[in-house]
Amino acid sequence: MNDISKMWQEFVTQFITRKGYVNVLDGLVVTIEIAVLGLLIGILIGTVIAIVRVMPKYKLLPRILDKICGCYVELFRGTPMVVQLLIGYWILLPMMGIQVNSGVPVAIIMFGLNSGAYVSEIMRGGINSVDSGQMEAGRAVGMPYSTTMLKIVVPQAVKNILPTLGNEFIVLIKETSIVSFIAVTDLYKSFKQLGDPTYEYTMPYLMLALTYLVMVLVISAGVKALEKWLKRSER
Repeated sequence: MNDISKMWQEFVTQFITRKGYVNVLDGLVVTIEIAVLGLLIGILIGTVIAIVRVMPKYKLLPRILDKICGCYVELFRGTPMVVQLLIGYWILLPMMGIQVNSGVPVAIIMFGLNSGAYVSEIMRGGINSVDSGQMEAGRAVGMPYSTTMLKIVVPQAVKNILPTLGNEFIVLIKETSIVSFIAVTDLYKSFKQLGDPTYEYTMPYLMLALTYLVMVLVISAGVKALEKWLKRSER
């Protein structure tokens, strides 16, 4: 009991007295920034890939694009996120002669590319869940395929896959803990730094777990609230 009290007092000293909360807040902002922007990029990429993969393959170009998109999805789903992050930061950027002062933009791009592969499959399932009559109705009134897909089919698909997109956001939030591999101070690293002076990480890591849990609960509640709002708007 005395050990727990001592560890708690040391944590309070590092967190409040020595203003460790400043780094924690900065790390929280970085974590949310990477996850949110990564998801937005992923939704954009995933939607484009999903549309390509469900479009009719009567012509050569759609078949070629479908193969390219399929390779993209398998590449990013078949390799660990941390490996993609390290390759992007330590190999691809030097090969292209690009120098960055912060690993945050790299993390956002790599998380977005990775998320795009998963969102594409989620979106493809959502599009296939929409009644085919919706596409036929749009085409019957003279709307082009692309317009019908973007204005009629995709909005309905997004409603169907909203819980799964929320889950993808939660996964991104938790996976941001690996960005410390490219010297980014995120939530994980900021809490770790609280324990570095004494090499006592029990309380910092417990508080880290609690922080992630709270974020996940908030996101889950937000997704459920959005679902209810969308259901009411349909009445």
